[in-house]
Amino acid sequence: MKKVIGVKFRNSCKVYTFDSGEEIIEQGKSVIVETSRGTEIGMVMVSTHEVEEEEVIQPLKPVIRLAVTEDFDLIRANKEKEKEAFQICKDKIREHGLEMKLVDVEYTFDGSKVLFYFTADGRIDFRELVKDLASIFRTRIELRQIGVRDETKILGGMGICGRSLCCHSYLSDFVPVSIKMAKEQNLSLNPTKISGVCGRLMCCLKNEEDTYEYLNAQLPKLGEMATVTAEGIEGEVQSINVLRQRVRLLIKTVGDEIEAREYPVAALDFGPERKPPVKTEAPAMRFREDSVSQDADKTGESQNRPARRAGGRDAENDRRRTERSSRQDARFGEKREDRTEDLRSERAPRAEGDESRQPERGDRRERSEGWQNERSSRQERIEGRQNERNSRQERAEGRQNERGSRPERADSRQERAEGRQNERDSRQERAEIRQERIELTQNERDIRQERIERAQNERIARRERRNEM
Repeated sequence: MKKVIGVKFRNSCKVYTFDSGEEIIEQGKSVIVETSRGTEIGMVMVSTHEVEEEEVIQPLKPVIRLAVTEDFDLIRANKEKEKEAFQICKDKIREHGLEMKLVDVEYTFDGSKVLFYFTADGRIDFRELVKDLASIFRTRIELRQIGVRDETKILGGMGICGRSLCCHSYLSDFVPVSIKMAKEQNLSLNPTKISGVCGRLMCCLKNEEDTYEYLNAQLPKLGEMATVTAEGIEGEVQSINVLRQRVRLLIKTVGDEIEAREYPVAALDFGPERKPPVKTEAPAMRFREDSVSQDADKTGESQNRPARRAGGRDAENDRRRTERSSRQDARFGEKREDRTEDLRSERAPRAEGDESRQPERGDRRERSEGWQNERSSRQERIEGRQNERNSRQERAEGRQNERGSRPERADSRQERAEGRQNERDSRQERAEIRQERIELTQNERDIRQERIERAQNERIARRERRNEM
């Protein structure tokens, strides 16, 4: 086991791990530690605790000592020198006519280095500026070009929500944010609405992305046909409420009137889901520490909803079509029986009248043939009506099949549209990745240039010392 503490530095929200040794250091204390930039002072955010050797990220640097009053006096003196260095550097930038914006100046704790942070649209040749600054401050000079997001993180500010910027208050690293997250959360795609102070997409779009992905996977799509399980009626999805997990349907009532009704998604049965849920239960929504807790009853019913089978809508349509056909066949059979009884009732009085009159045999034969012909013609008319009913039934089934295929065509069009949108999003993400690679390459070039300049500054300093000697 290893005893470690978590330390946070001035311009960073990230907590770094250091070896506390055998000393117990409480949270809120200030300590002096050795970093890659030299000796620095930081505040303890996580008190001394033990971790496994395998969990420690090497190399683990030790804590030098606890901060004392002289250390805080040195920090205040460095802050005063930073203000002076900021104004001097701005004047030098103006003298050299460089297209760069100075953001911040930072002195290291021991004063061995001065860091100047600036932003610029492209590459800046600041070699002459470094020479002037080195001759003024007589110490190591480092100029760092940063992006607009880093600038906003350093300077801070207020977001459109009325609170301090996330990157300045608690975010330790910048996470990738894409326009797809705004679409998933049904936000306005107006750039002024979803862009932060830095001009990029707001980092808070990532906070609830996992929750919206899970909840949207439980809901039907707009325009899709859904069936109310308890009532057995079908309607078109007009609107959805993602957080409350409720769906508004347009249902056709008696008299071909359209009525809008709202149901919980657990009471509906619809086609295949847009995508399978990633988790078996809804992920917890990530809020800041002082945020108000959400009411879990509003979305609780979505977790208890039974699973829907992929082909539920098609199977339900086939079952209804079969029941409708059987009802029509039964109704046609009853009509045929009623017609047969009518024919029998018509023949009965005629036969009684013929027997009472006792007609001649030839006349009876003729009447018998006439009745036979009449029966044949009636049978032909019955068959003709039956054929007409069958043709109407076939046309009705054809129209029903056509209506059933319309949602499928709409689904296919929607899928193609989503595919095109996903392709555009992927192109956007690739462009952002290329831009980040370009920025990384630029930063590497700047680092190499700074190393060259530092070596040159050291040679100049040695030459000056030799000249003074």
